[in-house]
Order: sequence, then C-alpha cells, then structure tokens
Amino acid sequence: MGKYLGLDSSTQSLTGIVIDADDGAISAEVSINFDAHFAEQYGVENGVIELGDGAVHSAPLMWADALDLLFKTLQAQGVELGQIRSIAGSGQQHGTVYLHASAGPTLAELTPRRSLAEQLEPVFSRATAPIWMDTSTGQQCAQIEASVGGREALLALTGNAAFERFSGPQIRKFYQDEPEAYARTHYIGLVSSFMASVLAGKLVGVDSGDASGTNLMDIRSRQWSAEALRATAPELVEKLLPVVPSCTPVGAVSPYFSARYGLAADCTVLPFSGDNPCSAIGLGLIEPGRVALSLGTSDTLFACMDEPRVSRTGEGCVFALPDDRNYMALVCFLNGSLAREAVRDEYGLDWAGFTAALQATKPGNGGALMLPYFDPEIVPKVSRPTVIRHQLDRTDAQANVRAVIEAQALSSKIHARWMGIDISSLYVTGGASANRDILRVYADVHNCPVHQFETTNSAALGAALRAAQADRGSSWQSTVEAFTQPVAGSTLLPNPSAVATYARLIDEYEALEQNHVGSAQS
Repeated sequence: MGKYLGLDSSTQSLTGIVIDADDGAISAEVSINFDAHFAEQYGVENGVIELGDGAVHSAPLMWADALDLLFKTLQAQGVELGQIRSIAGSGQQHGTVYLHASAGPTLAELTPRRSLAEQLEPVFSRATAPIWMDTSTGQQCAQIEASVGGREALLALTGNAAFERFSGPQIRKFYQDEPEAYARTHYIGLVSSFMASVLAGKLVGVDSGDASGTNLMDIRSRQWSAEALRATAPELVEKLLPVVPSCTPVGAVSPYFSARYGLAADCTVLPFSGDNPCSAIGLGLIEPGRVALSLGTSDTLFACMDEPRVSRTGEGCVFALPDDRNYMALVCFLNGSLAREAVRDEYGLDWAGFTAALQATKPGNGGALMLPYFDPEIVPKVSRPTVIRHQLDRTDAQANVRAVIEAQALSSKIHARWMGIDISSLYVTGGASANRDILRVYADVHNCPVHQFETTNSAALGAALRAAQADRGSSWQSTVEAFTQPVAGSTLLPNPSAVATYARLIDEYEALEQNHVGSAQS
C-alpha cells in the first residue's frame, strides 16, 4: 500500500493528510486547532502570542503537544498508521526555534511512556518562537542590508530583500536583545526543521525551500551564505546545521512514534519545508510557466520558475521549491477580498448583486479605472489606505464593481513581469474563485486559460506528495497528477476581443499606478 502522511504546522493549526498514492485519493484528514485545544495552557489567541511593539510569537511546545494529539486522533479514527511509508511536512515560514545543547540527546531518547511536551520542555533556550507575523525587526533588516552592501546586494545573494518577518532579522534581534540566551543556544531551526527533528528523533537541518525564506541562504547554491550569516549574528554558522536536500529522507521515524502510535519502524521522514513551497507542490506547480492564484483575504500569485529571477523592487519573494530543481515566485496583494468586500459593502450589495453588476458592464469599463488600496498595500507598496478613481463616477455601482476586479487582474499581470514567465495557464483557488465572472476577467487580462482549482490544505497535500515522490522515485508529473486536477468543466478560455481591450488598457493602468503610488507612500 502506498500511503503517505503530509503535515502542515501553520499559524493556527496542525493539519495531517494521508494520501493513497496507488488510488490517487486522500484517505484521511485531521486538523488540530491550537486555540480550541491549547489557548489557556499556552496563552495563544489565533495561535499566536502578542507581545507588543510588533512582536508576535508562538509556542513550540504547543506544536509538539498538537503532534501527539494529531496522531492520537488519526489512530482513533481507525487510520492504520503502520501502513504509512513516509512522512513529510511543512511549517509556517520564517519562524525560528532556539534549543539548548540538551535537545539532541533528549530527542534521541524519547520514551513513549511520557508525552512529547513533558520531555521537550527543558530543551528550549527561548521559550517562544517569533513567527512570520512579527514586525519588530525593521532596524535589524536595515543593518543586515547595509552589512552586505545594500538592498540590491542582498536581493542578488538571497533572492529576497530583508523582510521584518524573515528569520535572519529575527535571529539578529534575539542576539542583540538577549546576548546571554543567544550564547547558550546550541541549535537554531525553523518551524519546519523543529517538527521534522521531533519526528526523526534527532536534530534535522533546514531544507532549501524553507531556508530561502530566511535572508541567510545563497539562492543559487542552496547553501547558507557565509556573508549573510556574518551580517546577521556572530557564530551563527555554529548554531545552524547545513541546508539539507528536500527530497532525501533524514532517517526513519523516531521509535517514540512506532511504540506509541504504531508507525512502522522503517517509515521514513523527509526534511520539512515551508508552507508556501509545499503549497506550490500541492497546487501542481512543478513545471516552469505554471501559475496559481489564490483569491482570498489577500490575493497571492504563485509561479514555478526554472531559475531564481528576483524582483529588483523587492515586491516579490523567491523560494527554492522542495523538488530540488525549480524555484517559486510569490507576490502577495493585500487588497484581495478586502477590496472586493469594501466595494460590495459601499454599494449595499450582496455577492449575487456584485456579480450582476460585473455582468452588466463591458471589458475595459469605458476607460474607468480604480486603484483599490482600501488598506495599506504590499504590492505595490502603499503605506496608507488610498483609493483613486480615474474617469470613474463614485455613484456608479456597476462601474465600480468592474473597476475593482479589473484593477486586481491588471495589477497581477503588471507585477508578475519580473518573474520572466510566459504564463500559459492560470490555476485559481480561494473563495472568490467560485465566481466565474471574476475568473473571466483574469482569463482575458492574462490571455490564457483559467482553471478553477478546488483544494483545501494545499501545504499538507504538497507535503504528502513530496513523501510519495521521494519514496516511490516516480516523476513529479505522475506523482501530483491525480491530486491536482482542475474542477471538471471549469476551464475558461480568453475572449480575443476582451484580450485586445485589456492589452490597450494595461499601459494606462500602469501609468495611473505610477503617478499615484509615490504620493500614497509619502
């Protein structure tokens, strides 16, 4: 039986998906919500601990507790854990975990008679872990960039500008604020490598997919950059294990899980990766040119690249894919559903009325345009809410509905150019992907087929697919094919007339954006 387990340790939950690679089906799925089970014990709300002044942490011990509960739940549901051949996982990117020298011996000697949390509690040199939501490291970002020769130099080296939420700035802040605790730290890992270490019963290195979200890895060699490490903190190289290949098992599962939950002694553990790289696998982005768009609270564009091209303006992120060959580009537009809902609510519409308004207008909207930054925007960077209407009557509900959708589609094309990808198809998921009239605009703007892609927990699914591919030695295409098919009959083809309209309109929209974004940031 070809059964494989994918885990995703996200901000608010730990999810496990068991797939049957022979049948091409998901056979079990469990999610452990942190607030529901551990809020009082660990002091979390929405899975995190707000410390003030932009510092946002979580509790690694809670993740270990959740791992025990997840296996217990799978067992209670009748899942035959002994049939699982391999386990891989993903973790919320950028979060850092700090361990004493006792961590390695403790992991190697876990006893099934006691819970993980009971045994692991003494191993942390820092009780909590700063995560991706932490915005307290602006000063450290500037210092790291300056030390390597500036923003452009760091982009060229690591594929990314210094982001506050990234691991390197988090580590530097810890070193500066708590130098004694930093000195006592023997091992620094990420959420992903910590969870893999627990499962494998030994300290495991970070894979290149997650390491590329640290500002510490040379994006081309897929190894730690000595220059970036020196810019971050002293003796950091001694606290990091080498970057490990994503597709090579780190060993068998810890005897703890075999004795306590019945996993096979020869069940292998792969290095865990980041949630974004694993989501790319779960969305089937295994060949350059394949692009997925998630239309959620924020809109996120994922693309597969064959080389690490970078955004010189720092608008996008570049991560190594955990297939050990390709890369992924990611652009996040904060004003996704936030903007669509703002327009809907401003005109007293429900979603049916919103769709009817979109249907009642024509592509190009008669030249009426909107810059829909109802909240501060990430791409392009807009520091405060700014809504610009160009030749657009604010009282015209129908025109404003089309304007916000066309703005989002045009912006997604403009700000994907740096990827250097000929977008041949667009796989769309997320709540708004159910609206085919919205998808029609994207098909026409990008001049490519758009497919509805119905998936949940793509990071956990991507992790399970990674485990299957590594164990079976199969091609990536055959591994993901059964699990990453678009909704039957959902494909929308571009309309040539609308394509021509948007080809003319995009330059006007880009000029409008360039004229106003600078003043919006001041």
